[in-house]
Amino acid sequence: MTAVPRSVAILAGEAEGPVLSTTEPLSFWGGVSPQDGRVIDVHHPLHGACLSGTILLMPSSRGSCSGSGVLLDLILSGGAPAALVFSGPEDVLTLGALVAAMMFDKQVPVIRLSEEDFRFLSGCDRAAMTRNVLEAGGRTIALAPAPTAALELTPEDRAMLAGEAGPAVHQAMEIICAMAAQQGARELVKVSQAHIDGCIYASSANLLFAEKMAASGARVRIPTTMNAISVDYANWRSQQVPEAFGKPAQDLADAYVRMGCRPTYTCAPYLLASAPKAGECVAWAESNAVVFANSVLGARTEKHPDFLDLCIALTGRAPLAGVYLDENRKAGLVIDIELQPGSDDASWPLVGYLAGQMSPDSIPLLRGLAEGKPSMDDLKALCAAFGTTSASPMLHIDGVTPEAASSAAAGLPQRRITREEMAAAWRELSAGPEQVDLVAVGSPHASLGECRALVAALGGRRCSPDVTVMVTAGHDVIRIAEEEGTLPLLREAGVTVLPDLCWCSISEPVFPPAAKTVLTNSGKYAHYGPGLSGRTVRFGSIRDCAEAAATGRAPCRLHEWLVP
Repeated sequence: MTAVPRSVAILAGEAEGPVLSTTEPLSFWGGVSPQDGRVIDVHHPLHGACLSGTILLMPSSRGSCSGSGVLLDLILSGGAPAALVFSGPEDVLTLGALVAAMMFDKQVPVIRLSEEDFRFLSGCDRAAMTRNVLEAGGRTIALAPAPTAALELTPEDRAMLAGEAGPAVHQAMEIICAMAAQQGARELVKVSQAHIDGCIYASSANLLFAEKMAASGARVRIPTTMNAISVDYANWRSQQVPEAFGKPAQDLADAYVRMGCRPTYTCAPYLLASAPKAGECVAWAESNAVVFANSVLGARTEKHPDFLDLCIALTGRAPLAGVYLDENRKAGLVIDIELQPGSDDASWPLVGYLAGQMSPDSIPLLRGLAEGKPSMDDLKALCAAFGTTSASPMLHIDGVTPEAASSAAAGLPQRRITREEMAAAWRELSAGPEQVDLVAVGSPHASLGECRALVAALGGRRCSPDVTVMVTAGHDVIRIAEEEGTLPLLREAGVTVLPDLCWCSISEPVFPPAAKTVLTNSGKYAHYGPGLSGRTVRFGSIRDCAEAAATGRAPCRLHEWLVP
């Protein structure tokens, strides 16, 4: 008997295959290989599983905005899941499937099931679906059609949608309106600036999309910055990067510059002079930047997936949904933290990492951190780690972030991050040998303060000849560090400082091929690094990084503040 429709076909289509189910969200970028569809996130329960041809069930996605590009690449190469099934709202992978359908005529159904139907399907071995029903385990689940609520468009919106501003803007508006419908938006919002994440060469699909849009006359109409790219733009050939990788990575950056984007090449746009002000509506992609913008700056942006970021930059319009709206910026969970006496800068990524695990799809209010007087660098590290394990675009920190006071805690579920949990997270992110071959600082891009902190922690020592020490940073930070003398001190110590790249986009041979064990002060890279690099990645403080740089060793022991 056919059930009453409670589940929705966000993108309808036909599919059949084995059911692969997980209760933990997954980031496709950094978590799934675009070459063969295998899960490379070593911290995920599905690690090693192949997603190709499966009916993939998970609550939502998480982490990087670049997951849309990875999915598009898998769809175009024939290695994607047969269908994506979620139990809650999801934008990143949905957008990748939407672009595949609208621009490349390739279909991968996207389904959102009720909790009851999701639980049932999770226990099935196989499933098959048509445009309006899903069949599995002897049950037929009716699929309601995708939302089609009419948007209240302005005359300018309608003109763009009708193609009066050219084919690229027409395509962009079609994609924006389709996303707005599935998000439940009734209108679009004007945004003042954009930040493009899709300029990372995560896969050939990113280049295909950008060049197709550029060839159709695309030109951004609002100030638009660019994320870190996948090569050191001016030096990749001298760094012996293979032409087969370096050239398309450079071409991808060039395509976005041709469309009017600023070649800022940084994953920390909040460090730029153009960073938005409190209350300003912007359209940023890049997960850490989105969390920082909403949480610390008090600006407003959804976590826009790759490809949607450009569409919004071309039109200046975004779906009025999610955390653009006051009611969706409230906390749904309280997390109390036992900040330990004597804790160092490593505590902030650990808090963010654990908070994201505890609130995978809701905005948390963190309490107990104000007495630690977190710096902007501390908040940067916390937000980046949070954005790695949570799909939420923001958080609140009581007594620190601008909107925390308005986030009433009464009646909300409560959790606690204990010292024991922080120690367990440390062990999870730092399992590996004492000997270190590579020290990685700058994920997200290092600030001027972090560069100064590394110089101070080195204390005049030179790096061991057995260790490569590399810092990635934006051009503005590198310029100021040069002018004030910090950069010369780093170079004298044997530290290499790279522009354009970020650790999450570095590949061999810039990533030293002989390095086996990496130490980083980034919770984000400690999570993604093993899957991206194939190396053992350990986590530590900036002082740990300096000690490893000078001695080649990072003792495998907890910091004193983590020991009972």
